[in-house]
Amino acid sequence: MKKIHSDIIQFRGTHFEFGKMQGDKLKGSLTVRNRENQWKVRRPRFDIDQEEAETAIKRFAPYVWEEILGLQEALGWPMESVLREFGGYRVPYGKSGCSIMTGNGYLIRNYDYHPKTYEGRYMLFQPADGGYAMIGPSQRTTGRMDGMNEHGLAIGYNFMHRKNPGPGFICCMIGRLLLESCRNVPEAVDMLKEIPHRNSFSYVLHDAEGRTKIVEASPRGIEVREDHACTNHFDIQVGENRNHLGDSMRRLSILKEHPGLEAGEAFRLMNDRDKGVFSELYGSWAGTIHTSAYFPKEGKAWFALGGDREPVEFDFTEWLHGKEIGKERIEGEVDTDIPFLHIDEGADWFKR
Repeated sequence: MKKIHSDIIQFRGTHFEFGKMQGDKLKGSLTVRNRENQWKVRRPRFDIDQEEAETAIKRFAPYVWEEILGLQEALGWPMESVLREFGGYRVPYGKSGCSIMTGNGYLIRNYDYHPKTYEGRYMLFQPADGGYAMIGPSQRTTGRMDGMNEHGLAIGYNFMHRKNPGPGFICCMIGRLLLESCRNVPEAVDMLKEIPHRNSFSYVLHDAEGRTKIVEASPRGIEVREDHACTNHFDIQVGENRNHLGDSMRRLSILKEHPGLEAGEAFRLMNDRDKGVFSELYGSWAGTIHTSAYFPKEGKAWFALGGDREPVEFDFTEWLHGKEIGKERIEGEVDTDIPFLHIDEGADWFKR
């Protein structure tokens, strides 16, 4: 078993200051060094148009652009490099897994992906200049893997496929845009209909009113449906699905066999390694790295790294009123020897 961790990062201030703080932390880090080596193998086959990216981001969440400017100032990089790493627009995204279920007052999801992509940063951000406060793990620094904002909108997403990408945002930046700008499920559905999508994902939305929607989003179309469970295939846009859906169907059937679970029971169904939903396919880009839970009515969140873990609980409402989180790090274990982006040297794509 490999010991892993996520740093808890708390920040109150403007988006520019937030970006600058993050850039200062990233300078010289393993995350940056490993990502630089990853790009040496997977060179981008496109150029990022700064004006186009800026216009796209400002349309949906203008203050996120200020965060990107803060990152640039701290890192001293050319804007093209900053956008490649942190812009979340017209950039490539790998395949992944993930399972999500909602119930009475909660959204719980397993984040299934490759260790060499995992940043290990659990963020609490309360902006002073605009946009909504949020809690959740980051991806590509500015994006969010899942999360909840101050109004109780909770979100997660599930990968469908990378075929025929479009000129749009990748999933983690879409997650950030939703949390930054939407108060509830109806507003998030409307934004997902307007956002240009790079790849095909399902976005699961849950709010303080108890509403849940699953939005099937691809560069070619958007469909909205209601359900309490989602894995890695579309129910409506079936023509967008991959050819091999056995594992996705299997996990979904397990989730659907357990409707009406209380939050603690649902968390154990998702996080226990022997229940059939938690995945250890790390080498196939589909191993469960964390399990998140969000409680919009209560303003609380749970988080666990690896399986068979008791979650760390965060009272986001108290934090919004000024009470700092006493912990600096969340720790866990996963059954893999693959290096993690933020922990290990050699978390790149060079063959060894």
